[in-house]
Amino acid sequence: MKPSQKRARKLKTQSAENATGEVKEASVTHLNESPSPEPPETNPSPPRLNRVRGKKRRQSNNPSETTEQQRGGVVSQRSSLPHHHHSDCNNNGTTVSAAATAESTPAAPSWETVVKVVPSMDAVVKVFCVHTDPNFSLPWQMKRQYSSGSSGFIIGGRRVLTNAHSVEHHTQVKLKKRGSDTKYLATVLAIGTECDIVSDDEFWEGVSPVEFGDLPALQDAVTVVGYPIGGDTISVTSGVVSRMEILSYVHGSTELLGLQIDAAINSGNSGGPAFNDKGRCVGIAFQSLKHEDAENIGYVIPTPVIGHFIQDYEKHNKYTGFPVIGIEWQKMENPDLRKKMGMESHQKGVRIRRIEPTAPESQVLKPSDTILSFDGVNIANDGTVPFRHGERIGFSYLISQKYTGDSALVKILRNREILEFNVKLAIHKKLIPAHISGKPPSYFIVAGFVFTTVSVPYLRSEYGKEYEYDAPVKLLEKHLHAMTQSVDEQLVVVSQVGFFCAIKRYSLPLISKSHHPYQMQVLVSDINIGYEEIVNTQVVAFNGKPVKNLKCLAEMVENCVDEYMEFYLDYHQIVVLQTKTAKEATLDILTTHCIPSAMSDDLKT
Repeated sequence: MKPSQKRARKLKTQSAENATGEVKEASVTHLNESPSPEPPETNPSPPRLNRVRGKKRRQSNNPSETTEQQRGGVVSQRSSLPHHHHSDCNNNGTTVSAAATAESTPAAPSWETVVKVVPSMDAVVKVFCVHTDPNFSLPWQMKRQYSSGSSGFIIGGRRVLTNAHSVEHHTQVKLKKRGSDTKYLATVLAIGTECDIVSDDEFWEGVSPVEFGDLPALQDAVTVVGYPIGGDTISVTSGVVSRMEILSYVHGSTELLGLQIDAAINSGNSGGPAFNDKGRCVGIAFQSLKHEDAENIGYVIPTPVIGHFIQDYEKHNKYTGFPVIGIEWQKMENPDLRKKMGMESHQKGVRIRRIEPTAPESQVLKPSDTILSFDGVNIANDGTVPFRHGERIGFSYLISQKYTGDSALVKILRNREILEFNVKLAIHKKLIPAHISGKPPSYFIVAGFVFTTVSVPYLRSEYGKEYEYDAPVKLLEKHLHAMTQSVDEQLVVVSQVGFFCAIKRYSLPLISKSHHPYQMQVLVSDINIGYEEIVNTQVVAFNGKPVKNLKCLAEMVENCVDEYMEFYLDYHQIVVLQTKTAKEATLDILTTHCIPSAMSDDLKT
């Protein structure tokens, strides 16, 4: 048998679409050929998709059409594949295999070709965003504007879905369809995993929304579509589902279900859909792992998380977030620990270490309680629950399926007695929040001291992306382990922001301990001489009264009639200022440093 005939025989398992877009499996029929043994091949391997192209294939005159056709040997949804024995591309973008054109035989077999479903790439759009980020180190002003490009896709209800970080602190959002030269203004509806809506009817013409598929299984094929760096047109990468577990979402500082794939996810892919082999969306590309020991590790937000966000928005007309159970827990894998906690041999669960004082669970749960089940699902000693056949997953997955305000049945073991409670789920209130919901940061200035609240964006602004290594240990300890004692509690610090204007004017080579050449402790003035070494230190009390939050501190300072103002700081430091002199100096300092107000707008109400 000729080599060309061998290739034609190997292609018989692919798929094709008919004119209605329906996928049909091909049955191979040998009309005039009797079966004959073939010589064994050396190192047999399954046919690769790029073999469909063939060296003898005539190139199309349309470059974009050629790119489409060569993308894994797919065909247009608008036409069915005719039974030709010659390689060609017709005007409808249909690709016909060239594998059987080398020479004809007296008894040529008749067979159909099947190719995989084409993803709805026309529904994938490019997102252009102009960002104006707050300056957390200089909280009275904004940073310079910058632009970014990412991906998104059209969903039902005339909306576009993309990643939250793609439009974070947006000033303007525009969308462009595939093959279009027009950019359309978009309005942000909700930020979680991001939804956008377009008001121009022309944008929605000729496009169909993406349909969502079920959660894929391991080794299922996925195709990531988007507009990453390296070009301006749409890009397609493919791979398989490598892993499925609870992942840490970098942008949201949360842990939710995620998919790990081996398809390339680069800058600009964020927000683009990941399709399965049936052309349905199974997730959104959102982050990748960059490490010298890792290759081709990308992460996708799966459809359960996407569906939760969309339904949350539709249910509440806003994004309320994923609820959590406000506890810290410990594994119960040690047999002596289980025996001490009064557990029988057949009982499994996890031990409660601490409970958030502001969480609704604090009213019914206690430290050292053992959680046996959540909503009727038994929890193992390692904190996992059954997921799918042969798979287990952290029990926080069960909580993430709930919505804010929902109730859940929690079964616990306390003093060898089994109890059940209906717990109302709510959003977790962190002492150092991961985001400030798009609002400008709060600040208060007196006598050159700039007071602000600590958040993850603030730490990132002060110490860079490696803030988890460079920030003060006490701030990191509070970031990782501290719990709020009240819903309005904030961590207030003396911010290190001074001398910025002076350095820009005189170009002084001043280096601080945190390796930021422009960061110092207080706005320069004669009244705060001697306090220059105060760097991002927490304010504990003012004139003997505890500081609960920044607004509380501002009110106490503004209303102070004592002769001196005393700020009690962490590490047993104290700052003393004469009240009258300090308030008079504040106005001069604001004028010198071009600061419009001594406090942010949210503290004035």
